[in-house]
Amino acid sequence: MSTIGTIVEFGREGAAFNPQDIRAMSMALDDVCKTLSIDRHRDRKVIAIRIVELAHRGERSPTKLRDRLLAEANGGTGA
Repeated sequence: MSTIGTIVEFGREGAAFNPQDIRAMSMALDDVCKTLSIDRHRDRKVIAIRIVELAHRGERSPTKLRDRLLAEANGGTGA
């Protein structure tokens, strides 16, 4: 499954993301998984779900999404 497929699969009901948003979330997912050496589909799903949650709250920057997830992975809140 492609990264975009993973992101779209975990879209929240009622949340509409345009193609640019989906690309941003997919970029963030790829960057986080590459940085953390995550390649198992199940683990990627966990990251994808968190990215979708943050995007649903309004964050659309791939850099900010990536940085937030990496901070959270390192024990920070990312806030």
